[in-house]
This record gives sequence, C-alpha cells and structure tokens, in this order.
Amino acid sequence: MAHDKLTVAVLGPGGVGGLLAALLARTGHRVICLAGETTADTLRTTGIRVRSARFGDFTADVEAATELREPVDACLITVKHTALDAALARVPASVLGDGLLVPFLNSVEHPSLLRSRYRLDQVAPAVIRVESTRVAPGVIEHTSPFAEVDLTGDPVSRERLDTLAAAFADAGPTTRVLDDEAAALWAKMSFLAPFALLTTRYALPLGDVRSRHRDELTALVAETAAVSRACGGPADPAQALARYDAFPPGTKSSMQRDAEAGRPLELDAIGGALLRAAERHGVSTPVTARLVRELKDAGH
Repeated sequence: MAHDKLTVAVLGPGGVGGLLAALLARTGHRVICLAGETTADTLRTTGIRVRSARFGDFTADVEAATELREPVDACLITVKHTALDAALARVPASVLGDGLLVPFLNSVEHPSLLRSRYRLDQVAPAVIRVESTRVAPGVIEHTSPFAEVDLTGDPVSRERLDTLAAAFADAGPTTRVLDDEAAALWAKMSFLAPFALLTTRYALPLGDVRSRHRDELTALVAETAAVSRACGGPADPAQALARYDAFPPGTKSSMQRDAEAGRPLELDAIGGALLRAAERHGVSTPVTARLVRELKDAGH
C-alpha cells in the first residue's frame, strides 16, 4: 500500500462515504465509488460536490461502478448497518485481493461478520466523528467543525494502518491509529447507544433529552458503561454525561433522523448488540431493554 497514491473504493458514497471519497480524490488518490446504477451514473458525470466550512466548497472527480471489478488498496464501507448484507455483494472477496476493508459502522458486531467473509487480517474497523449529510446524489454537506477518524484492527499490520491513516490525515480529517480494537469500538458504542436510543424514543433533540429525561440518560449511560467495561472497553459514566452536556442542544442522532425520514433503523445493530453483549457477560440492562422494546413496539 504505497502512500504516494492509493486506490480506494468507497461502498456507499453517502454523508460519510461521499465526504471521505471527495477529500481523498482531491488530494490525488484514485477513488472508485460503489453504488446503484443511478447514483454511479451521477457521480461519473458530476463528481462529488462538497459544501464544508472546515474543508471548503469544492467538487472532486471520482470513478464509479455498481461493483468492484479490480483489486484496491482499501475499501471503505460507509453504508448503514441495515444495508450491509446486500451492499457486500458489490465487493466480491475474490476481486478485492489483498485490500483492506475499513468499515465505518455503528455497531460492535460487524468485524466478526466481515471476517467470516473476508480474510481476518484485511478487516480494519474505523470510527468517525463527523456530521455530514448527503442532500442529493453526489452532493455532501459537512456541517460539523470537526472530522475525526480512528483506525484500528487487531489482526491488521500496523504499517498498513499507518499508511491509510496518513492518507486520511493528508486529506483533512484528524486521524489516529488505536492499538485496541475492542476499546475503540466500545468507546463509540458507549457514546452512541444512549444518544441514539433516547433521542429516537422521545423524538427530541439532545438538549431536551438532557433536561426532560435526565434520569433515564444517567441510567442508560451507567448500563452502557458496565457493558463496555465487561467487553474490554472504556467505562467513565461521568465523562460520558459531560460530553452529552457539551453538545449543542439541537443535536439529533442519525437514528432519530432515520426515524423522521421513515428509513429503517439501526436498532438491532445498536440496541440489540448492546443487549446481546450484556447477556453474554451477565450485565443487567433494564433501561436499555425497555427502550429497545418500546421502539420495536412503535413499529421500528
């Protein structure tokens, strides 16, 4: 994986994938976006247009196809968990070759799924902190003043992770490589699960959840921290609450936005995965279980 020019596929060029694709293409890497025929045609014709206070307004030319047809250095997986199974048909293992698979997914269970289909040492899970939205095919609005990427992958060679991290960092996002995969994924889950479940359950932005459902937020943070600790992740409930309190009050979770738009929710990938991990380790999670049940009963 030579750092000077990488070939990177992006499976699902939406808010996150489209932003990363455009940033990498702008810095001279070859980018192949994998999407449905209509989106692929649009991207081939118009490129990806980005509107960003942090990275500027620009258009980047990318290649596009409905499935991977040649080996790449890395394939970023930036679809929703609900679309993962179908989307992976666009990335045949026999074609991927030696390339890294880099999933940016809201869960802790997807690495084992991917490693059952591809080589163990090819799967390099990533976490991104960003607010970025696809407002139309090939049009991305990046609204957060930050974009931060953590790369990890216990069986993956450090040299390969460092090379990809350098490419991300040169393209714009603040990027680091973390040694402990479980800790990296559970750090994300510990923050995401309470935020997603409560904002979606009550159809309220984070500020209203903080003030009107504080007891539930506190309980959910404590439960999630206990599961994270049991799974080898970080556990600092006070720090988690402080992070929520620091966010702008109008902040919504991606799960809440999916609910508002009538899209399938990542309820099983987030709430379900948390409950399954709790059961495996004998951790009591009554508030989480109730919220997941209520969301399911509401038709989610």
